Amino acid sequence: MKKSIIWLLTVVMGITFCALLYFQITYLENMVKMRESQFSEGAMRSIYRTVGVLERRETMHFLEQDIRMLNNSYADTEEEAGNELLTTEELFQIPQPGKGPVISYRLPTEKLEKRYNDLQETIWEQYVYQRGLLNEVILSILYDGARRPVLERADADTIRKVLAVELANNGLDVPFSFAVTDNNTIIYSTNEYDPDLNEKQIYAARLFPNSNSRYELKVEFPTKANYIYSSVRFVIPTLALSILLLAIFIFTMILAFRQKKLGEMKTDFINNMTHELKTPISTISLAAQMLNDDSVRKSPETLHHISEVINAESKRLRFQVEKVLQMSVFENSNSALNFTCVDANKTIAGVVSTFKLKVERFGGNLTFINDADEAIIYVDEMQFTNVIFNLLDNAVKYRNDEVEPELTVTTSDIEGKKLRISIKDNGIGMKKEDLKKIFEKFYRVHTGNRHDVKGFGLGLAYVHRMVTVFGGSISVESELGKGSEFTIELPLADPLKNPN
Repeated sequence: MKKSIIWLLTVVMGITFCALLYFQITYLENMVKMRESQFSEGAMRSIYRTVGVLERRETMHFLEQDIRMLNNSYADTEEEAGNELLTTEELFQIPQPGKGPVISYRLPTEKLEKRYNDLQETIWEQYVYQRGLLNEVILSILYDGARRPVLERADADTIRKVLAVELANNGLDVPFSFAVTDNNTIIYSTNEYDPDLNEKQIYAARLFPNSNSRYELKVEFPTKANYIYSSVRFVIPTLALSILLLAIFIFTMILAFRQKKLGEMKTDFINNMTHELKTPISTISLAAQMLNDDSVRKSPETLHHISEVINAESKRLRFQVEKVLQMSVFENSNSALNFTCVDANKTIAGVVSTFKLKVERFGGNLTFINDADEAIIYVDEMQFTNVIFNLLDNAVKYRNDEVEPELTVTTSDIEGKKLRISIKDNGIGMKKEDLKKIFEKFYRVHTGNRHDVKGFGLGLAYVHRMVTVFGGSISVESELGKGSEFTIELPLADPLKNPN
């Protein structure tokens, strides 16, 4: 699949997933806001109804105290009014059973008018008196109510019972706690009430508002968030699944790009390997054909030259095969290693002595500076030798043709019982973007128009792997056109744990 198609699919799927997540999150937010608004409306309605019930209960309390006095006063008024009102017998003659026909007669007009006026005056006096009594009752309620202790006007048990009923009537069957305050000073509260809770989570209403009371009823709902989100919990799994699918998609795309990059690097590896192996094989094959010539066999000098060529190309072929074999060690290093206590100074000195001839062939110089007092490390000696050899080989391979190669290998002590090994050159150097990738398998630094630099891209990956297995670390500093410096830090061997 082409890289452009992969990028197109990545962009389209990414936009699709992001849009899906956006709509789901927006829907979830709107649902939460709506449920929170409904909860707040129901809570405030319940609290206001509770306040109304408390106010009516207080009114009933005072009415029960004054009703007896009102009834007595009303009875006395009726009795007085009854003495002055005309009786029915005075207005009409009531027939008596068994006494013959009834004869009706009418009182004199003057007496009737006087009785009627007296009746009206008595009714008005009764009305004024009763209205005065009611006004006294109302004033008594307002005055005495304000003087009553709040614990008598609104006790905790009554508030709890009434509020629970009102909340249930509004569909809010949730735990709650409350407090009665006076100018934000708590008079009493339930044990669960938290005064430090965010004010947005507290619902309040004024108690006995018609009597200008300063008391407030404040109610908290500790499980409000659970109640709200429980109603939209069916959306959360879909959101989680969408996020999971997005993560899987991103991971899949990363793997696709890595596999494509790995495929390209393996193709380069096969091409390089074919070229690297083909050249010495062709040279050896040509030398073998020359040996079949009788004139060549009769010349000792020619035979000596051909034997040197075959020997050199055989070494080159063996070296390239070892490079490929390092790949298997790279994949499964622990199973093929033989750890022993090694004197790093002696091992490095041997590698430097062998490699110096190759550096001098290009007119350069290789120097070993031994500044390490303690250099016993616990490693696989053969693999450690290969690590140093690979770094020196890279330094020569990526040399600067305009100057003579100068290589310096330095060992030194560092704190924490560690050994530092530094390999510095004056080669072509590397760009900053290459420094992050040089330890990746099959990665090869671009060398411009130079075609004499061959390899599989395994050398530095192998070095990094081996140093890590040895319990150390490797870093590199490089500047394009000025050279590079590789630094290895390895822990010193503990003779008690790692006997030689």
